[in-house]
Amino acid sequence: MGKLDFKDPVPSDIEIAQSVPTVPISKIAEQLGIPAEHLEPYGTTKAKVRLSALKHLAERPDGKYVVVGGITPTPLGEGKSTTTVGVCQALGAHLGKKVVTVIRQPSQGPTFGIKGGAAGGGYSQVVPMEEMNLHLTGDIHSITAANNLLAAAIDARMFHEATQSDKALFGRLCPAGRDGKRAFAPVMLRRLRKLDIPKTDPDELTPEEQGRFARLDIDPEAITWRRVLDTNDRFLRSITTGQAPTEKGMTRETGFDITVSSEIMAVLALTTCLADMRERLGAMVVANSRAGEPVTADDLGLGGALTVLMKDAISPTLMQTLEETPVLVHAGPFANIATGNSSVVADAVALKLVGADGFVVTEAGFGADIGMEKFMNIKCRYSGLTPSAAIIVATVRALKMHGGGPPVVAGKPLDNAYRSENVELVMAGAVNLQRHVANARAYGVPVVVAINKFASDSPAELAAVRAAAMEAGAFDAVVCWHHARGGEGAADLGKALAAACEQPAKFRFLYPLELSIKEKIEIIAKETYKAGSVEYLPQAEKQIELYTRMGFAGLPICMAKTQYSFSDVAEKKGAPSGFVLPIRDVRASVGAGFLVPLVGTMVMMPGLPTRPCFYEIDIDPETERIVGLS
Repeated sequence: MGKLDFKDPVPSDIEIAQSVPTVPISKIAEQLGIPAEHLEPYGTTKAKVRLSALKHLAERPDGKYVVVGGITPTPLGEGKSTTTVGVCQALGAHLGKKVVTVIRQPSQGPTFGIKGGAAGGGYSQVVPMEEMNLHLTGDIHSITAANNLLAAAIDARMFHEATQSDKALFGRLCPAGRDGKRAFAPVMLRRLRKLDIPKTDPDELTPEEQGRFARLDIDPEAITWRRVLDTNDRFLRSITTGQAPTEKGMTRETGFDITVSSEIMAVLALTTCLADMRERLGAMVVANSRAGEPVTADDLGLGGALTVLMKDAISPTLMQTLEETPVLVHAGPFANIATGNSSVVADAVALKLVGADGFVVTEAGFGADIGMEKFMNIKCRYSGLTPSAAIIVATVRALKMHGGGPPVVAGKPLDNAYRSENVELVMAGAVNLQRHVANARAYGVPVVVAINKFASDSPAELAAVRAAAMEAGAFDAVVCWHHARGGEGAADLGKALAAACEQPAKFRFLYPLELSIKEKIEIIAKETYKAGSVEYLPQAEKQIELYTRMGFAGLPICMAKTQYSFSDVAEKKGAPSGFVLPIRDVRASVGAGFLVPLVGTMVMMPGLPTRPCFYEIDIDPETERIVGLS
């Protein structure tokens, strides 16, 4: 393993990433103990780990399981991905531990928009960072294709039902074969069972049964499935389809969301195997009929085809850090509008690979009030895995903002308040960190605070952060500078984490599934956000009543909320309490397995800023070297 050549000031992420040679991914796999037959190389720097590896390793004990969350971030981010990578480099390259980093695949939206990529930063990165931040192994493209096939099928089905009788529709859905006989496609048998029609021969159905089977009678006003694109394109947020004369006046108002918010991404993140994925994809509810019954992907005959499009995406991608420690990259949902965690499959594979004495460190998106809360209450509930410890990433910069500092705006220089010592401002904002620590401890796991050090932070400010963390009940709080020094700069954090994982953990969920939809929402709102009450707007009341009647009330809750505040108002910094939390709507991700209350106004398709990141991105035609990625 080559020693990193640290430079001061720290060069750009892409300069560092391109200056450190990678080793063949086959070597990373060999060191991790992945047999060649369970590996599917994509070139020399990345490879898919087949799900067969899980069966091969089934008898091996799991390693220590660590989730990384953060305080409520500034728009610049506080370095959770960098910390996740850095502590793994420390554990694997400096402390002699077996470790796997598990992180999400970056979306093209932020990469070309305002935030940049998500491969870590400085000397704590996943490489090649160009591959990580761009197409990788095509998983997000698979989701886009599958999602939009389903969207096309919805509109096509409504079009054909509007122009045909029940008899003609049934005849075309179940045409006679070359032998003159008709047969149901296997997926159609699922719909027959749903309708309680105990027949498998199309010719045995009565005219009434033929009509019930063939006509979905989708209510155009009750379609919840939208098209997706992995690009920040604000002008697709609301569109009208069916404008061509061939669509015979069947226009419909709809819109696009960003791909990573698709329920198919959530299915990928929470599925446990190919068979489970098939069931989840088929069970996705895309609309209601005019009679108020849920219409699923399998009702449209599409569950199997969606699974075929996703068959390669289910396998996590093996990569490496700058210090040659292994990384599994998989799934990519945002935490403010979805689950915000990498996949159950990747975690399960990693835990077996490291064995009883090893560590798996995975990141939960945005602040711990959303990403970590969903890790605990949704991801762990479906995976059956329980964390050994949690890391909360904090920065002096963010705590100054929460203490009343000037607004932090991406693309604009930081105010002098963030570049000069002000212990009082840090202490005023420490309430945000303390609430996150208390929330994480409520799940019964020890909490280590990683104080991500910036060059402008003073010793007194860093000491104030550590004192606040320890006062809130953290197991330890450690200053680290992995951005500038790689795993070496996170060695103390790695030692503290290893010690925390030796502590007894008594993991518990925040709520039982048997509670009503409203009861579960209110537990999250009052215990995690510290809201005083919850207000349900008329649309939310209507949907809660509908989903309860449909039998979906037993699903966990995935709150869609701003990442910039405990409340629904991004400008409310620190640790607000006693506020009224508005629920304007509730959506059902039945295939993924959760309900999504929309808190305030959430944008599902981001827009490009005045000066997006793509201004800096280019390629050298001679060397084919990419420049400008961040």
